[in-house]
Amino acid sequence: METSDILKKVRKIEIKTRGLSNHLFAGEYHSAFKGRGMSFSEVREYQYGDDVRNIDWNVTARYNRPYIKVFEEERELTVMMLVDVSGSTDFGSVENSKRDFITEIAACLSFSAISNNDKIGVIFFSDIIEKFIPPKKGRSHILRIIRELLTFKPEGKGTNPALALEYLTRVIKKRSTAFLISDFICGDFSQALRIASHKHDMMALNVYDPKDMQLPDVGLVSMLDAETGKNILVDTSNAEVRAAFEKQAKLRTKKTEEVFKHAGVDCAVIADDEDYVQPLIKLFKSR
Repeated sequence: METSDILKKVRKIEIKTRGLSNHLFAGEYHSAFKGRGMSFSEVREYQYGDDVRNIDWNVTARYNRPYIKVFEEERELTVMMLVDVSGSTDFGSVENSKRDFITEIAACLSFSAISNNDKIGVIFFSDIIEKFIPPKKGRSHILRIIRELLTFKPEGKGTNPALALEYLTRVIKKRSTAFLISDFICGDFSQALRIASHKHDMMALNVYDPKDMQLPDVGLVSMLDAETGKNILVDTSNAEVRAAFEKQAKLRTKKTEEVFKHAGVDCAVIADDEDYVQPLIKLFKSR
């Protein structure tokens, strides 16, 4: 992709996702991810209705009348996105690939974060940790993230969310809000998820393509596994083959849902041929 084409695509994504984050997500994002801590601000004289638990007894004794401590919400958050860049995300049966779809979602979350004065960082993963972009603020930082998502060429092909979760737990010392974004065509990552969710406020976005779930009846098809490089010939006209494929896909989806449920992690399931706005808003409002 030429540099000019990349810049045009980055700009197009910015215009779309920045508008969505400003107009659709502003309230929901603030409510879902408001500061988790409270910091001391000042003391003032007690007023009827104030919580007596906030009385500052030292100041009260000094002035011989009740004073209370006033706290303010610690607004600034660190938001981390753990983004799957494995071979399976290059697949797409619609106009764009799952990678393109994930890029838009990540951009939208990024603009929501900076409009709320939060820092945002990214961990790119496949079956290895591909790249770490430390959390920062600012439009130029978001544009870098979008550009990386569009152009990044991973070294690995497989998918291992456990590595990304372990890396998050090790590298990000303070509690953050973290989005794990993947198609979850992978092995078990339940233990790493449980550990990460104890330290961080975890959420998951399960992005899939309709053809991940069902095979079309189009006769003999040569299929390449983007993660293993294996090429096989599949008779999609065989009803048993299509049924077995669908059954396996449903089992994989159910198992993934159970992993998130047991870890207490909220998850939105989003098809890459659908609008992602409503699933995200629903996820925000459920918190």
